[in-house]
Amino acid sequence: MSNRNEKSVPTLGFLTVVEHTTGGLFGGLLVLNLAGRPLEFHCTAPVKANRAQEILYGPTLKPYLFGEQIGGALLAKLKSPTLAVCTDSEHVLSLRDHIDIPVALVPPSCVEDAVATESSPEYPNETAQLAVAPPHIRSFQLGSYEVAVRAQHEADRVTLESMWQEKSIDLDLNEPFTRIREAIEEAHGVGK
Repeated sequence: MSNRNEKSVPTLGFLTVVEHTTGGLFGGLLVLNLAGRPLEFHCTAPVKANRAQEILYGPTLKPYLFGEQIGGALLAKLKSPTLAVCTDSEHVLSLRDHIDIPVALVPPSCVEDAVATESSPEYPNETAQLAVAPPHIRSFQLGSYEVAVRAQHEADRVTLESMWQEKSIDLDLNEPFTRIREAIEEAHGVGK
């Protein structure tokens, strides 16, 4: 009976990919209820592209690895359905082409988050504030956060905005990524 109730609880997924200089890419997915309590955590083994993939995929390699390969593998493990997936990596947005729920980019929202990310060479984060959003993504306000979706999935904006209002979501959208990075460090022995 408790499993049935847990599955009906609205959840949000937080997905990030950590680039470790020697270990490759590590993906992590944390599913939280709307109160911020963890319900599931999954992480990947290290993923590394071989030289042939680097050549053949060219500029599409990171979206393929981050979104399709890592993001797809993590979402396949989920037991709890999620309302949406939040990510701090623009490359993970490509996951939306393969799933039926919104994927939102959440760049660091405070100066200390941006400084902390920039000063950590083991966890480079390719996103910053969306002051000038690239043409392939659309940024908008979601509560107190500036978020973005891929242009071809711009309808997700309305879905996310109505979900936020209907569910009165008041989560810190940046903090879960810290939890994921620390859990990956613990699980794989990578990091600081």
